[in-house]
Amino acid sequence: MNYAKKSLGQNYLIDLNIIKKIVDLTEVYNKNILEIGPGKGALTEQILKNKPKSLILIEKDNLLAQELKLKYQNNKKIIIYNKDILKFNFEKKIKNNSIIFGNLPYNISSQILVKIIRFKESAPKYSSLIFMFQKEMAERIIGKFNTSKYGRLSILANYKLKVLTKFNVSPNCFFPKPKVDSTVLHFKPNKEMFKKIKNIENLEKITNMLFSNKRKMINKTMKKIFNKDKLNSIKDLNLKSRPSDLKPEKYYEITEIFENL
Repeated sequence: MNYAKKSLGQNYLIDLNIIKKIVDLTEVYNKNILEIGPGKGALTEQILKNKPKSLILIEKDNLLAQELKLKYQNNKKIIIYNKDILKFNFEKKIKNNSIIFGNLPYNISSQILVKIIRFKESAPKYSSLIFMFQKEMAERIIGKFNTSKYGRLSILANYKLKVLTKFNVSPNCFFPKPKVDSTVLHFKPNKEMFKKIKNIENLEKITNMLFSNKRKMINKTMKKIFNKDKLNSIKDLNLKSRPSDLKPEKYYEITEIFENL
């Protein structure tokens, strides 16, 4: 038996009911699927039972990747990459209208999500993202305006993604058991927003600058970014506000103006 590597954030999902519940969140039959961090392949097996059109697996662990290659060597639907997801340019590997699954390592889950949000496509190649996060991280990703969880990550995620479903998963559903609860989030792309901001990294830049002083009024930071005329062109902007007082839509508006300086 292979033991989970703490350095890779490995917690294998072993509860068959939860595995089935995750796969059943969307229609897999005859669809292009990509799975991030398949591990021992528990989720992979359930996906295959639903007869996808194709399946791409991306696994960083060398031993697990080799085991998966051996296990599925005769399955022509499956392509396996032994790669670090954060260093691998997998955007080009995604087929149109793909569904992306992942029981994500907790220590890099937000980085993986942001990497996908940064994809350069003018229209999304994926139709669904279904990811497992640490519960606290999931709450930050979907944090609503005027709540304690609202911040840079929720503003960024809200721009390109809509949350359809969420449910919590007990530590008892994993081996080894994590010390915290987990949450599954099912996203759909927010298609109407994809072309509004030219470069998503500009939204990151704006939110980083403002939230780096999140307890202070935005006045000084905004004056460093914009001249007086541009500031005056931003409707209903109170410079005495703090970063958390601005709705996501206001950040998108500010970013669009920034891109046209």
